[in-house]
This record gives sequence, structure tokens and C-alpha cells, in this order.
Amino acid sequence: MAKHKYKFNPDSLSYTKVARSSKGKAMVFFTYFFASIVLALIYFLIFNAAGFKTPNERKLVRENSSLKENIHFITNDVSQLEEVLQDLQDRDDNIYRTIFEAEPIHFNLRESGSGGADRYKDLQQMENAELVINIKSRLDKISNKIYVQSKSYDEIMELAKNKEAMLASIPAIQPISNKDLKRTASGWGYRIHPIYKIRKFHYGMDFTAPRGAEIYATGDGVIESLTSSKRGYGNKIILNHGYGYKTLYAHCDRFNAEQGQQVKRGDVIGYVGSSGLSTAPHLHYEVLINGKQVNPIDYYHEDLNPEEYERMIEISLSSGQTFD
Repeated sequence: MAKHKYKFNPDSLSYTKVARSSKGKAMVFFTYFFASIVLALIYFLIFNAAGFKTPNERKLVRENSSLKENIHFITNDVSQLEEVLQDLQDRDDNIYRTIFEAEPIHFNLRESGSGGADRYKDLQQMENAELVINIKSRLDKISNKIYVQSKSYDEIMELAKNKEAMLASIPAIQPISNKDLKRTASGWGYRIHPIYKIRKFHYGMDFTAPRGAEIYATGDGVIESLTSSKRGYGNKIILNHGYGYKTLYAHCDRFNAEQGQQVKRGDVIGYVGSSGLSTAPHLHYEVLINGKQVNPIDYYHEDLNPEEYERMIEISLSSGQTFD
């Protein structure tokens, strides 16, 4: 565009320069200025509508996409951790603790939280706060469960170390020599009392044997008490095996141990007699768990094979009367 404006003069047949006024110059300036603004606005709208982005915008878009992808992976990882931890908890409660006869970890202890809603107060101002708080809350629960599970395994390890001693202590043999099972008399359940002639529950097993036959400790333990009496159980021995187990040996002729004495399975602790309320020489034997009498026939696994076990049950049930 020409910088100056010229006008043709017919008289002189030549062009003469036209001087531009200040107002004219201003009009030209503002015309070009506003035209540039309008053109820039048009370009902006076209680029924005077409999806064109600045380098910084493209960088932010990439970072946002990467963040969403990472959150997706983290969420999957958290879900996998929860599944693995649930499997560990199930094994702990249903296998390990069952083997060692320990109580399962209480559900409320495993699921206990690690802080209230205020714990995530600082996160509520973040973009995608709900998603972030959800992941953080799940991770906190996982952390707490891992801590509880770790403590549980510490307890299981201690139980495992004591397992050998526990197995040696649990009653596991017959209290007298009875290889052919012929000395099995009356078992657990309702029987006719030999003296009162009434139907009465028999909380143990009777073994017939000659007076003076040896009585064996059925598991490792400590002699808790030795009681001499002419009534009831007569001369009786109570052996404390620990782990909640005790055994009772009644109607003894005499003792072969002292109160407080440590004994091993198979040690002779007394001799068969007919003391107390008894009609003939025999041994009345009981097994107690946490103070509750249980059927002794379930505690001869080191003495009996499956066939002998079935035979002993048959013999013990066939007798309708006890000896005490």
C-alpha cells in the first residue's frame, strides 16, 4: 500500500500529493487496529472449533490421560491386594487356627478402621477427591488388616513352636493295658447304675482289670491332685495336661505319684482297685476339656487303628450297666 495519497490536477496535467490530516491518520490507524483484532478473533474461534491446542494444553492433556491410566492401574492393584489378603485371612481362620485349636480373629478387629472422616479432610479439596479418598481409605484398611494378620501369624508361630509339647500332652492312649480290647467295659452315655439300679448318664469309660493292674498317664502333664476317699470316685487321680485338658482316674487301689509331679505319657501313676462306690475292681476314666467332660473314646488314636476303634465303640455300647 502506498504511504502517500496523490490527486490528479487537470489544469497542470500532473499528480499532486494530498496531505493527510491528523484525523484521517487516526481513522486509518484504528481501522487497521480493529481489523487485526477481528481477524485474530476469527482465527482463535476457527482453531478452537477445530480442536487445535497450544503446546501447554497438549502437555496437560497428556498428563491428565496418564494420571487417569495410573489411577486405573492403582485401583486394580488395590483390588488384587484385597483379594490376596482375604485369602490369607480365610486360611488363617479356617486352617492354621483350626489346626492349633485357636479362636479365629474377630471380624470387627480385622475390619476396624484407622481414623474417622476428618482423616481425609485435606483431600476433599482435590480434583477427583471422591476417587482419591476411596483409594486412600481402601489402602488404610489394607494396612490395618496386614498389621492384624502379622500379629496373628506371630501367635501362630508361637503355637507351632509349642505344637510338639501340646501333641505330647493331649490324652492319646488307653489308661490300662488293653491290646485285645477285652478289658473294655462300659462306655459313655446312659447306663443302669450298678447300686442304685436307675438309668444314669455315665461320664467316662470303665475298664475291667485285676486289682493292682498298672494305670498309665495318657499324656504328659502334672499331677494336680490325689484324693483318697471311701465314697464316690474313691481314690482318684487328676492329671492336668495343660492346653485345657485334664484326665481323671477313679477307684484306684493306691497311687504311684505325688501331687505336683511331672509325668510323661505311659508313666505308671497308680494301680487299679475298687475303692469308693464300686462293685468290682476296675478303672473309671474321664477326659475333660476346659472343665467339660467329653467322650474318652475319641482320645485313643495312638493305641487304636480304625478297625479297633470301631470294635471298642461296639463293646462299650453293648454293656447296659456300669461298675460305679
